[in-house]
Amino acid sequence: MTVFQLLMLGASAYFAFKIYEHIQTLQDPEGKDNHNSSVNNHVNNNVQTIDAFSPFDADELIQKADVAFEEEDYKKALAFLLEANNKASNNPDTLFKIGYILQKQNDNDEALSYYKQALEFDKKNEYIHNSLASIYRENREYISAQMHLRDSLALDNTNPITYYNYGNLLVDMDNSEEAINMYEKAIEINPDFEEAKVELETLRNI
Repeated sequence: MTVFQLLMLGASAYFAFKIYEHIQTLQDPEGKDNHNSSVNNHVNNNVQTIDAFSPFDADELIQKADVAFEEEDYKKALAFLLEANNKASNNPDTLFKIGYILQKQNDNDEALSYYKQALEFDKKNEYIHNSLASIYRENREYISAQMHLRDSLALDNTNPITYYNYGNLLVDMDNSEEAINMYEKAIEINPDFEEAKVELETLRNI
C-alpha cells in the first residue's frame, strides 16, 4: 500500500463518517467565483454538473455526493459537492471533500487550493493537514509538508499513519535517524503496521 493510499484510507473514513455541522455562511472570499468557475469547467469536461437552481439544499447535495462517492462515481460526487459549495459556501467539510476527490483525480493544484480554503475554516482538522502534507511532499516542498505533519501530530499524536507519512518525508529529506523514530512510533501504536515495518527494516539495513 502506497503512502497516498494509506493517507486516503484515513481520509476516506473522515469523508464517510464525519458528522456534519451547520455553520454560518460567510462572505465569499475575493476571487472565489472565478476559482469555482475553473473547477466547474474541469468537471464539465467529464460530467454534466448539477443545475445551479436545483431544488436540493446543501445538506441533501452532500448526502447525494456521499452516495456517489461510495459507489466510486467520483465525477458525480464532485458535481454534487461543487453545487453544495455554491449553495452554502465556506463549509470546511465540503471544501475538504472537493479537494480530496480532485486529488484522487490527480488534479493536485486545484486540490491544494480547496484544502487551503478548508483549513482556513477548520484549523484543527488533522486530515486536512495530512492531505496538504501529501501534496507538498509530492511537489518536493518538504518544509511545508513537515510543517503540516507537525500540526497534525499536535492535534492527534495517536495516528500511526501520520508518523508513517512523517517517516517517509524524513527519508526524502535524508534524515534516516529521525525517520526510524517515526516508523518505530507508528509500529508502537499499531503493531500490525506492516508497511512501517518494511521501511524500518530497510533503514536499519542501510
